[in-house]
Amino acid sequence: MKKKIASLAAVSVLGLSLFTGCSSTKQTEAKEKKEEQPILIQGPMPIEAEKFAGKLKNVKEETSGSFVFYKGTVDDYPVIVAKTGKGMENTAAATAVAIEKYDPIAIINQGTSGGHDPALNVFDIVLGERTVNLGSLKTGNMADEEGIEPTAWKPMDLMASEGSAGEDPNAEKIRYYDGDESLLAAADAVKDTYKKGKVVEGTIGSADVWNNEVDRIQWFHDKYGTSVEEMEGAAAAQIAGAYDVPFLGIRVLSNNKTNGGAYNPDTAAANQGYVYEVVKEYIREME
Repeated sequence: MKKKIASLAAVSVLGLSLFTGCSSTKQTEAKEKKEEQPILIQGPMPIEAEKFAGKLKNVKEETSGSFVFYKGTVDDYPVIVAKTGKGMENTAAATAVAIEKYDPIAIINQGTSGGHDPALNVFDIVLGERTVNLGSLKTGNMADEEGIEPTAWKPMDLMASEGSAGEDPNAEKIRYYDGDESLLAAADAVKDTYKKGKVVEGTIGSADVWNNEVDRIQWFHDKYGTSVEEMEGAAAAQIAGAYDVPFLGIRVLSNNKTNGGAYNPDTAAANQGYVYEVVKEYIREME
């Protein structure tokens, strides 16, 4: 009888050991799989990407079409810097290529921007609590020689339905893409490391339009709540959302026409320095 009990105990211990070993193996495999997924940092132009790429270790450069990807590590974690090129189309394509090719765990779209909020100054940084497409608009019905009324144009949500957005009254609304909460938390956690200006949460507007008319800028600020404008973020946010990849825009003011803030190219490097701290914090939070 004692031998039988001992045998049963041995079997139980063996089963528990196998179960524990199996559980441990699964946890290790899950961790390794997670660590294989890089963080993707996007910058449109060399001035907005190459400083960050220079901070990576063990860098290898890859290209796909006109897009350049710098693969390396930060604190031994895989990070890829993508030089996407300017504009919404380039950014959307570069984002889709990167997701299909590298399966990133998160995407940060960063770079310079023009101010829409008079309370913000050159070198201030806006964390994209929301990102919005400022170029998706529906004009009013105006006949020949009746003129143009841009302030009467309506927002057009191209994601509202699969039908014609121009004919769907439900599409006449603003589509915002929310920044990922975990990325925002990491960015908030390292705000104090940035000494060149304020770091605030706000709304980033994007379009293939360069607005220099202060009244037009003020119209977007009032109607859409925009803090800054650039030409890439909403496209990246839309594609990231389609693939369910966490996304955050981080933009520094390189100028602000609403308060006379003159253009300063040094803002691009300053922003990349801050984003580097955000990435390190995000990596720490994943551990």
